[in-house]
Amino acid sequence: MSLVGPRPALPREVAQYDELERQRLVVRPGLTCYWQVVPQRDQVTFSRWMELDLAYIRDCSIWVDLQLMLKTFWVMLTGQGE
Repeated sequence: MSLVGPRPALPREVAQYDELERQRLVVRPGLTCYWQVVPQRDQVTFSRWMELDLAYIRDCSIWVDLQLMLKTFWVMLTGQGE
């Protein structure tokens, strides 16, 4: 597990993944991701969550990781993202 990357998937979720969703299994899971820092993340649909994870995989860089870590810290500090 790393600091930044798609959240770990439950085995029952992975069993239902289609070809596109399986791409998120290519990278190491992380503690924070795009989904973690979006406003009102509890209202994000599963398909949107998958889109965010695939966007992270596509855009992955040290700069993106640093931005996500800073945003995560801010979300935790302010209590946003619920």
